[in-house]
Amino acid sequence: MQKLLLPLAAFAAAFTVAPAQANAATPHRCDVIRPAPGYYEAGTVASELLTVPDNERCTTISVLNVRDSANPADRCQTFLVQFLPAEGEITYTDPVEACSYGRRTVLATDVPDGMPYRVLYRIDYLGQSVRFRVAH
Repeated sequence: MQKLLLPLAAFAAAFTVAPAQANAATPHRCDVIRPAPGYYEAGTVASELLTVPDNERCTTISVLNVRDSANPADRCQTFLVQFLPAEGEITYTDPVEACSYGRRTVLATDVPDGMPYRVLYRIDYLGQSVRFRVAH
């Protein structure tokens, strides 16, 4: 699996790192969902717990249709993925800025089927409500 770079101790520092990847298109053969909110903690919003489906056509986790409900003109946010393997440490991808203007932004590649994960973002201001879809 690629892009599993941040152990739990480095999570807080992840948001200070400049995004390492530009927007990238991904094939439209992935399942697309709008995840429910999972939790909010110390300025970080997490999606509900998701699982990579058994889908040989899609080996990425991407975000699309990003928008701030409180400010609809704002269509950018920095995301990362938290992987929760059954055994081993929780890991995180590098933060990636996703600006959704009809394109998907890849957050993780070569993800194994059945891997549990959450999509995370850090709020920019109180009251921010980012809506997005996940393709996996």
